Amino acid sequence: MVQEMSRIQFDNRDGVTLTGTLELPPGGHYRATAVFAHCFTCGRDIRAAREITRALADADIAVLRFDFTGLGESEGDFADTTFSSNLDDLEDAAEYLGEELEPPQLLVGHSLGGAAVLAVAERLDSVQAIATIAAPSSPTNVLKHFDEHLDEIAESGSAEVDLAGRSFRIRRDFVEDARSHDLDERLARLKRALLVLHSPVDRTVYIEHAQRIFAAARHPKSFVSLDHADHLLSRTEDAKYAARVIAAWAGRFLEIDKPEAEEGVLVRGRTADGFLCRLQAGSHALIADEPQANGGNDHGPDPYQYLASALGACTVMTLNMYARHKKWPVERVSCRVRHSRIHAEDCEHCETTSGKVDRLEREITIEGDIDVDQRQRMLEIADRCPVHRTLESEIEVTSKLGSL
Repeated sequence: MVQEMSRIQFDNRDGVTLTGTLELPPGGHYRATAVFAHCFTCGRDIRAAREITRALADADIAVLRFDFTGLGESEGDFADTTFSSNLDDLEDAAEYLGEELEPPQLLVGHSLGGAAVLAVAERLDSVQAIATIAAPSSPTNVLKHFDEHLDEIAESGSAEVDLAGRSFRIRRDFVEDARSHDLDERLARLKRALLVLHSPVDRTVYIEHAQRIFAAARHPKSFVSLDHADHLLSRTEDAKYAARVIAAWAGRFLEIDKPEAEEGVLVRGRTADGFLCRLQAGSHALIADEPQANGGNDHGPDPYQYLASALGACTVMTLNMYARHKKWPVERVSCRVRHSRIHAEDCEHCETTSGKVDRLEREITIEGDIDVDQRQRMLEIADRCPVHRTLESEIEVTSKLGSL
């Protein structure tokens, strides 16, 4: 069985062992690959990284996220790193992914990782799309985190600085290297689809950075505002929103073959995601969830809403087809379906006499210049829609265990 999430290790060009997580779609079947680059001095397991790679995996994109040299579980000394060495780590990660699966078609970067994926993309012919989250328009933006030490670094060659409560040694090479990179030139020749996500209230990397990135890049390019989110997307709802946006956007620009139409509907869900499920109906991807009142996150319709939708859709299709056949001047048919449970004794036509029964109540609106008799006839035809007949007929449901 292919593991859906596994800890991996690979050596970079300097012989340093880097540690990462390779997240695969459920069942291990992927249709594209991606590399995720984390924020400055963060790690691969920060919430934004976990949520985004999980959402991409659920969209059938295999994702490698890893710790840059000297961070997290990766070996090496952070003091020896520069922005340029981060680009080398990214290129080496892409090479590893290509050997294990396929070269990455998508790059996703958070904060300085966003600047890094913009800078490294020209080295990777396989990359077709790039998404940045809270990315600076220049790697020099990170220098403001320790600007009071810049003179000491220039004079002494290095300094110990405090970043987010942790101590790091920053060397002169890091500062000089950050100042040597011009992202504007790289953006002008990027020739990849670009998605820029940024919060207007980000106080670590201001929104003006996103504006500069967006202005410098060529089309196709898109911008999404992460309203109310902080720089690290520390609130789960912000991270999940960014993840869903990236997953939906990526499918438009990656050369992903639509899955072969298979019989039936495939539904997959992770235990860790609560009630959230991914539905694959032929080439169509959908999601299902429960409302917050029932313990879900309301990311999609609940199962009974899908059931009601099936009846409503079949009703509208059937009535429009009937109107076309009769050449009646019907412009539009609408069907609102409500699901409820009622006492059996209140059901006039039910065979069940005790307990409760399910009720699907349809309200059908027909727009067009037709008379009362025609409308009544269409109401009768509504009861002949295939889903209606299925729901009112005897149904057998069988279950068996599938192979892994």
